[in-house]
Amino acid sequence: MADMHIVRTYPRSADIVWKALTDPALVPLWTSTGQGGRPEGFTPVVGCTFRFVGKPFPGWDGIVRCEVTEVQAPTLLRYTWRNKPEDRPTLVSYLLEPVSDGDTRLTWTHTGFRGVEGFIMSTLLGRVRTKMLSEGLPAVLADLDENGQLTPASTLRPRT
Repeated sequence: MADMHIVRTYPRSADIVWKALTDPALVPLWTSTGQGGRPEGFTPVVGCTFRFVGKPFPGWDGIVRCEVTEVQAPTLLRYTWRNKPEDRPTLVSYLLEPVSDGDTRLTWTHTGFRGVEGFIMSTLLGRVRTKMLSEGLPAVLADLDENGQLTPASTLRPRT
């Protein structure tokens, strides 16, 4: 098993980080540093089934199938992750904790990978997730106002 665990602290409130992590218009701006999957049908409600749709490549149809399993807004989101319909699900978790002076610590985990294929997938996703959470998400957070909306000066454009 090759679980992923990434911790980052951002200079924003948990409410603003939550908004960036869960607003379907904002998610594509930070996933894969702005060129990644867009959520279709996502709402942070237990039982919600949704898809991340990205660019397909040989061996992958470009769709990740997910289902929300736990929500405690604005501190916890968990959902299953399947690259193929027949895959056993893995589990993605976002845990947000206030740390000091309005900063928020995000602990991002992706667990449940199995076998050689799981090891390869976790290695590939680990590199991408590290970049997303170290570069993509901070750029989006920097361009959000206190209500979690993109500022007029932002060059980022939400995708629907």
